[in-house]
Amino acid sequence: MISIKDIAGECGVSIATVSKALNNHKDVSEATKQLVRDTAKRLGYLPNSQARALKTNKTYNIGVLLVENADSGLEHSYFSSVLNSFKREAEKHGYDITFISSNVGELDVTYYEHCLYRNVDGVFIACGDFYSDNVRSLLDSPLPLVTVDYVSDKKPSVVSDNVKGMGDLVRYVSGKGHKKIAYIYGDVSDVTKARIKGYKEALEQLGLTYRDEYMVQGKYLDPVKTERVITELLKLPDPPTCIILPDDFSAVGAMNALEEMGMSVPDDISIAGYDGILLSRVLRPKLTTVKQDTERLGREAARLLISLMRKEISADTPPVVIPGYILEGDSVKELT
Repeated sequence: MISIKDIAGECGVSIATVSKALNNHKDVSEATKQLVRDTAKRLGYLPNSQARALKTNKTYNIGVLLVENADSGLEHSYFSSVLNSFKREAEKHGYDITFISSNVGELDVTYYEHCLYRNVDGVFIACGDFYSDNVRSLLDSPLPLVTVDYVSDKKPSVVSDNVKGMGDLVRYVSGKGHKKIAYIYGDVSDVTKARIKGYKEALEQLGLTYRDEYMVQGKYLDPVKTERVITELLKLPDPPTCIILPDDFSAVGAMNALEEMGMSVPDDISIAGYDGILLSRVLRPKLTTVKQDTERLGREAARLLISLMRKEISADTPPVVIPGYILEGDSVKELT
């Protein structure tokens, strides 16, 4: 097996220089780093993770906790996109990913205990319920930790700008001539609260009347629930002309309900989504929605966590807010 001693002999430098070059230390020139990397690759050198952990007291292993209310895991388009970007950025810096759960074999453990068992250097939490005791114990732990779409005064976070995103969507719909805009919101969470705030603030800024009956709770990623709520909204004495859905996937339920009622989108009723997943581009009519920048969310989360683990930033670093943007489709009709 090739060792750093072999690389040092091939390059004509010390073992210490090879170690520093492979770990990207600043006191080694870029030319020497490149020589060492090229030589290591040519010789087929692979670092021993156990030896590196003993030497550096780091495992280069990041724990990822993905628990959301819809219990769809990596099938959840938003979270899977964020995690894919997070993984790519973490791997660029030499880190591996381990998923955290509440089980080690047949033994029930807390998330924090699982992190200790796996000896992770830090944790990234993508979660629907940040208020459960299990998640709170992890948030309160001394581990370096970054959250997505949840702001804590104890840990850094990356958040999608849901207030502005929903506000922009309401303003877009209003710009098409709609004054009766309903909103089906999802499960109670910080994300939902932010979107409700954006919805109400935009209506007020536009001089449109807020109506309780136009804001109804649904459920994220639940077309069946959306189908029922859509039906209730359209039975109102004065129904909305446009309905904003909790997410893009719920558009399937919306379109099913409308078809059963003999209505079409957007001729009889307009709809809009949120997330900007691939489904929104292939639905017919193409869905107008808010595209969340999942690529940047994941990348910034990884950079933030790595900086925290390296003690380059503190735990009270302000949240990184990532804006989204409107993806215009054909599902919102222009009223004359």
